[in-house]
Amino acid sequence: MRSKSQSLLVRQIALHAVLAPLALIWLFPLWMMFVFSTMPDNGIFNPEIVLWPSTNFVENFRNLQADTDFIGAMVISIGVALIYTALSVMLTSMAGWALARYRFVGRSIVIAIILGTITLPFSVVVIPQFIMVAREFKLANTWVALIVPPLFNSLGVLFMRQSFSMMPGELFDAARVEGVKEWQIFLRIALPLARPTMAALAIILFLHSWNNYLWPLLINSRPGMMTAPVALGTLIGLTKVSWGGIMAGAVLLTAPILVVFVALQRHFIAGIAAGAIK
Repeated sequence: MRSKSQSLLVRQIALHAVLAPLALIWLFPLWMMFVFSTMPDNGIFNPEIVLWPSTNFVENFRNLQADTDFIGAMVISIGVALIYTALSVMLTSMAGWALARYRFVGRSIVIAIILGTITLPFSVVVIPQFIMVAREFKLANTWVALIVPPLFNSLGVLFMRQSFSMMPGELFDAARVEGVKEWQIFLRIALPLARPTMAALAIILFLHSWNNYLWPLLINSRPGMMTAPVALGTLIGLTKVSWGGIMAGAVLLTAPILVVFVALQRHFIAGIAAGAIK
C-alpha cells in the first residue's frame, strides 16, 4: 500500500510540474492586460518590459467612462446575456427533448438540417437576418433585436439531445404509467437529471452573448443601446486610439467571466463529461 501511495504521489507531482508552467503561460497574457490597464498610453509602448502594475487604472477608467458610458454598456451586456442565456437554455432543452424522445415524420431530416447549420458561418446569414430584423420587423435599437435573433443555437440543441438520449427510457415510461403528464415529465424529471449539462451549456451561451460583437454593432446605432464590446470598439478612432481605456475595459469585461467560470467550473466539467460519454 505504501508503494502504491508513493507511486501515486510521484505521478501527481509530475503532473503538476507539467501543468503549472502551462497554466502560467495561459495566465501571462491576462496579467499583462491588467498591467497595461494601469499604465498611461505612452507607457504601454515603452520599449522597457514592465511586469508590475502602475497607478493609472483609475484615470484610464475615468477616460473610458467619459468616452463611452461603459458602466451603462456593461449593464446592457449583463441584462442581454442573462436573458439570452435563460431563454436559449430553455428553448434548446425543449428542442433537444423532442428530438431525443419523440418519433415523428421528418425527424432525421430536422436533425440533418440542424447539423448542417453548424457548418454555416455567421457571415452567411448576417445580411438577410439584418434586413429581416431591421427593415421588415423594424426592431433595430431594441432589446428584442439583441436577444431574439441569436436564440436558436444548433450546438445547444444537439448537446441537450445527447444528454436526454443517455437517460433511461424506462424511467419516463414508468412516469407515464403513473399518469404523469408529458410536460411534467420534462420539467420535473428530465431537466433535473440534465442539470450538469444545462449548467455547462449556460456558461457557453453566456460567454457567447457576452463576447458577441458583430450583431450588436450592426443592429444598434444609438449610443444608449451599445453593449460593452461595441462600446469598447468605439475607442479605436481614425486618428486616436485610447489604449489605456481599451485595456481597462478589457479587464472589466474579462473579470466577470473568470469569476463565473471559477465558481461554476465543477458544473461545467461535469456537464461536458456527461455529454461526451454515452
